[in-house]
Amino acid sequence: MKMFTEVPEVFLYRDFVDFRKSINGLSLIVEQQMQISPFNGSVYVFCNKGRDKLKVLYWDKTGFALWYKRLEKDKFKWPTKLNSQSLNLSEQQLHWLLNGFDVLGHQAVSYESVAL
Repeated sequence: MKMFTEVPEVFLYRDFVDFRKSINGLSLIVEQQMQISPFNGSVYVFCNKGRDKLKVLYWDKTGFALWYKRLEKDKFKWPTKLNSQSLNLSEQQLHWLLNGFDVLGHQAVSYESVAL
């Protein structure tokens, strides 16, 4: 099942987040640290320090929704070595991330395949 379709933008927050934070705490991170309005319909992705849980926050025009995913065996391939606080992902990269794939690795492969 594809959860997020036709998303305007996807932002991955690079730093690990205390997962006791819920909608209010995560929307404050978006607003204050990422300096983006959390009400713009974009999807914001956060990861815990153990890299086995993700939270996805988004505004759906009627209120905030918070989606949570926990991996039972593996860890998410979280890109921590970025120059910026956040990373803008495509919808396809979001689906790769949710399925446990390396987002930056896929990004590099897709650029190489386009250049050939």
